[in-house]
Amino acid sequence: MKHYYRVMLGRKSIHAKECFAGGFIGSGFGDIQRDIARDLTDDFRAFNRHFIPELQQEWPDRSKIALGLWCGFTWTICKGVRTGDIVLSPDGTGSYRVGEVTGDYLYVPGGVLPHRRPVRWLPASIARADMSDALRNSASSIGTVSDVSRYGAELEQLIGGVAAPLLVATDPAVEDATSFALERHLQDFLVDNWAQTDLGRQYDIYAEDGEPVGSQYPTDTGPLDILAVSKDKRTLLVVELKKGRASDAVVGQTLRYMGYVQDELAEADQTVRGVIIALEDDQKIRRALMMTPAIDFYRYQISFKLVKG
Repeated sequence: MKHYYRVMLGRKSIHAKECFAGGFIGSGFGDIQRDIARDLTDDFRAFNRHFIPELQQEWPDRSKIALGLWCGFTWTICKGVRTGDIVLSPDGTGSYRVGEVTGDYLYVPGGVLPHRRPVRWLPASIARADMSDALRNSASSIGTVSDVSRYGAELEQLIGGVAAPLLVATDPAVEDATSFALERHLQDFLVDNWAQTDLGRQYDIYAEDGEPVGSQYPTDTGPLDILAVSKDKRTLLVVELKKGRASDAVVGQTLRYMGYVQDELAEADQTVRGVIIALEDDQKIRRALMMTPAIDFYRYQISFKLVKG
């Protein structure tokens, strides 16, 4: 099955021209200057456990969360993305170049983004303005790699020059497509207005070099919606939006993300908590959370009014 990824080519697309001209995508991987082909197993966690200690030696001021990001992005680019998958990369002009991954990992010593995958860049490019709101938001998410496979049908139409269709929720766990669409926008709103929320009084979205990279943080079971850290740095918070999914599915997913954060990212003195946010009250979630006190439940409200000018 073909997958689709948004891939940044260096911070703020600084290496886009080299990548388009040279036919590749890549990762700098914290300045690790050696071939890592033997370490690219299918086990994402094993990759993290192997490289995080090495990165800690080189970058002692970086947290395990930041180093986990480097590992996650690099593993996805070098191993997780398959030959034949489609990548979108911003060109710096408001459009995305489209390419097909044509081969396995290769290391180019001395080159920019030396941990690479070869790509055949297509003549087609996609303007941000032509994307649906949901795809535009996913393609704009902070981080090096974003899996946008749920928008595969829309992307194929855009590559072929056809206007974007209405949003359709293709995740089999989604029960309510309307809530799914609305809560895709809620995530952007939460990130943009975090400081004004109740959660924002106690937690900050995890940031690296001033950028809030805790949105869509990669894990071995997919990206979690928001990863935050308490202001005293002692608690990591996993925030999941229900997105129209079945109640049992969102509770289970939140617990899996919390387990990943506890095992792979939390420092020895940090605890992990979770939050589930939904548009409506959900008795099934409340019942499940009675037995899981480490997860809180929040409802959100939408206020809309017209003011005569």
